[in-house]
Amino acid sequence: MRIYLPSTLPALATVLADGEVRGAPITAFAVTAELSAGAGGRDGEELEYEALRAAADASLALLAEDPQAPRRRVVLAADLPDKLISPCPDTLHPAAVTVAGAVPLKRIASAHIDDTDATDDITRAVAAPDAGHDDEHELLWYATQELKYLVE
Repeated sequence: MRIYLPSTLPALATVLADGEVRGAPITAFAVTAELSAGAGGRDGEELEYEALRAAADASLALLAEDPQAPRRRVVLAADLPDKLISPCPDTLHPAAVTVAGAVPLKRIASAHIDDTDATDDITRAVAAPDAGHDDEHELLWYATQELKYLVE
C-alpha cells in the first residue's frame, strides 16, 4: 500500500542518516476504506492526491513544533505491505493510518516538498496548522536519489 508520511526537512535529514523513518506508532495517510467510501465518484488517483494533501497538512503541525525547521512542507511516499498498516481511529481524517514499526529508506518511493517560493505562505499557515493549508502551491516531486541534496 502506498502511504504518505508527513515530515520536515530536518526530519528528512535524520531519515537519510538513520536509513529509516522511526517513531512508533507512525501516523501516515493512505487511500483507506473510509476515504474511498466518501469518495463521491472520485477515482483512485484523486484519492491518492487527497491522502498526500492530508499528509502535507500534517506536516504543518510538525513545522509548528520545530521553529528552526525551514518553512517547507515535506511528504514522503512509501510502499509498505498492507499487514503493517492499520486504521488510525483517533483522528478526524479518513485517510489517517498507523504504521507498525519503522519505515526503511528502501521503501520510500519519492518525496513531495514545497518550493522555496511557498515559504511565506507556509510560514503563515504554520501559525494555525490545524486549519490545514489551501493555496495554489503544489508540492514538487523528488526522486529518492535527489533527497540528499535537499538537506545539505
